Amino acid sequence: MKRILLEVGGWALITLGIAGLFLPILPGLLFLLIGLTVLSANHHWARLWIEPLREHFPRADAQLQRFLRKHFRHIPGGDTTPVSK
Repeated sequence: MKRILLEVGGWALITLGIAGLFLPILPGLLFLLIGLTVLSANHHWARLWIEPLREHFPRADAQLQRFLRKHFRHIPGGDTTPVSK
């Protein structure tokens, strides 16, 4: 059940992030970072796309990684560590 919620939540955050790129009232890059981080637990493509955002928002990424490890460590494929190049 949590895996489904993560998937839906991740896509919702990606949608908000895209909208935030065009609307001045939403922090688009931050929503994209959070959405991609959530989706990177289950999708390899999200891990690849997140690298530039992690470099741009390192503190937000570190806090989000701690939250995900604490609350969602039981999910298969839940490794959200950066992909080495």
